[in-house]
Amino acid sequence: MGTLQGSWIWYELMTPDPDGSKVFYDAVVGWNIDAKPTGEMDYRMIVHPDGSLTGGVMRLTPDMADHGAHPCWLGYIGVDDVDASVAAITASGGKSLLPAFDIPGTGRVAMVSDPGGAPFYVMTPNPPPGGGESTAFAALPNPGHGGWNELMAGDAVTAIAFYTGQFGWTLPEPMDMGEMGTYQFIAHDGVRVGAIMPKLPQVPLSAWSHYFWVPSIEAALAAVIANGGQVINGPMEVPGGLWTLQGIDPQGAMFSLVGSK
Repeated sequence: MGTLQGSWIWYELMTPDPDGSKVFYDAVVGWNIDAKPTGEMDYRMIVHPDGSLTGGVMRLTPDMADHGAHPCWLGYIGVDDVDASVAAITASGGKSLLPAFDIPGTGRVAMVSDPGGAPFYVMTPNPPPGGGESTAFAALPNPGHGGWNELMAGDAVTAIAFYTGQFGWTLPEPMDMGEMGTYQFIAHDGVRVGAIMPKLPQVPLSAWSHYFWVPSIEAALAAVIANGGQVINGPMEVPGGLWTLQGIDPQGAMFSLVGSK
């Protein structure tokens, strides 16, 4: 993981049906999502094929839905100080969506949004950096890990200034997409971790998409269809000989995959 500040350290699925999500993603990505834990809180760990963790699955309750929550994937960005980060984010045009709170034995977390409204979490994990590193993200192909983080922004220029200012991300040479605008790669600790691009006209809101590595995009495509998912884009070849696919899972959350063909 390297430097905590600005790293992608966790991915979380909010879904009204964790059991159905387990069936779908275990088949499509190759995860082994935990069964329902004991107690009232239904939060399940997403386990890689190699036994490490990608993130978690949270049950979306009716009360959460009544307050505007919907099935989706959200990413966590590591920060050195959650409270200071929330203050800096709101001072730079972002919003606090869920005030900072402590998760015993895990860390301090807050949900925020950028100036364009795209939501994400900031988190200072416990134990502190050096006492254990996140296994959520892998820049090189590694099945089950997050492999790319892509923001479709209503105002890409503002978004780029915001994220580089907050998290110290650097900007490798961008890619010209013609009429679709500029695809601005973002890097953390010198490693490309994603990109920021202008929002497409058909996309209603600014949002992050988090791509997960699969061994074969063709096998993943077949599994999506066989398990009740909907493909909305792809498979599409991207620079580097990889292929991507975006879809909607049976519970209504948009997901993204990347892998070889």
